[in-house]
Amino acid sequence: MFAGTFARGGAAAEVSGAAWLAAMLDVEAALAAAQAGIGLVPAEAAAAVADACVPGRHDLAAIAGRAGPAGNPAIPMVAALRALVPPEFRKHVHLGATSQDVNDTAAMLVARRALGPILADLGGVAAACADLAGEHRGSVMAGRTVLQHAVPITFGLKAAGWLSALDRCRAGLAGLRLPAQYGGAAGTLSALGGRGHEVIAGFAAALDLAEPALPWHTDRTPVAELACALGTATGALAKIATDVKLLAQTEVAELAEPAAPGRGTSSAMPHKRNPVGAMSALACAQRVPPLVASLLDGMAQEHERAAGSWQAEWETLSDLLRLTGSAAAWLREVLEGLRVDTQRMRANLDLTDGLLMAEHVVARLGGGPDARRTVDAACATAVEQDRPLREVLLADPGVRLSPEEIDETLDPALYLGSAQVFIDRALTAHHDAERALAAGPALHHYGAP
Repeated sequence: MFAGTFARGGAAAEVSGAAWLAAMLDVEAALAAAQAGIGLVPAEAAAAVADACVPGRHDLAAIAGRAGPAGNPAIPMVAALRALVPPEFRKHVHLGATSQDVNDTAAMLVARRALGPILADLGGVAAACADLAGEHRGSVMAGRTVLQHAVPITFGLKAAGWLSALDRCRAGLAGLRLPAQYGGAAGTLSALGGRGHEVIAGFAAALDLAEPALPWHTDRTPVAELACALGTATGALAKIATDVKLLAQTEVAELAEPAAPGRGTSSAMPHKRNPVGAMSALACAQRVPPLVASLLDGMAQEHERAAGSWQAEWETLSDLLRLTGSAAAWLREVLEGLRVDTQRMRANLDLTDGLLMAEHVVARLGGGPDARRTVDAACATAVEQDRPLREVLLADPGVRLSPEEIDETLDPALYLGSAQVFIDRALTAHHDAERALAAGPALHHYGAP
């Protein structure tokens, strides 16, 4: 019922029950192949395991139904897998592994596969921000602090700020080190004598995951780092969505989301055009911090294997990946079709009749306490008497500026400071980041183009 809001984009399919089962079967096939590679199991056994690891040969509902009583889904999955392998090779299924090895490695595979569409959509959002920053570098608008007019900025600068945050988040996600897990009952791989450690490199390589120095059953930093990176990315998306929804308000109307039949309508009011994309991205983002907190809270685990906190990760991580992906997909659609009303931006600049230029007036009068007192009094008079600040300044004998100088001082386009430099810096950093992502090995791991 709610998947249209909370399961938008490609990440949702990558965290489904079917996707988890496929990942777990991939783990078992890779483990047998790695063991065959160093002679621990016959090659024929590894081939038989691989043949039995085809997802279509397994009953997802049956495995899921037995997962609860068993304590985790790996146990019934391994039982089903053994039943499909010829009897002479069944002893080589899941050799030396424990259920957590399968679940943890599958979790890293699921995450890696879900990060593909997440990074693609984040890249689309970033590209749209870069386009907006370049196109609207000179589109002057009111800067707003504490929801009030502050000093002039440009919409390009606002978009450059969105872009800079997104690029940091994308780099953090793309640089994650997602490791395979293989440690056996208590992290020693004792069932394989002294050769267990030899399996790990081939096992990780077969799955295109990082090779850990040692098993990490109760070292949950890989999961925690993933959670924090996803949470940070979703927070950056939520910032953009918040700006869009505020600037799309009827009274502001500087931005509008893409229009389409049935999009953003109301069941009661025919005239409504709700910012459904920003709204939905924010609904996803609001659910993310508790999920991140849950995964961080689960880092305090008992001894060599946890009771409860590890199990709490499974669905939490899936939800976190799905919601981050959905928020990114929503914002990509919003920004790629965003409508910017520069005339309305200019009109809103004039709402306070020059008051947002008061800081510039202080500077033109020489700065310091005396200039500040003069401008404070002029602003108070303008508000109390509902007069333009220009008119009040012209009438004040203490303001020794010509009408032309006052007009120049009150022109928002002439008080933008280093905005253009900052936009250029953000765009340059973005282009550098794009080149680094395209060249970096981590990008390959997430299936990005």
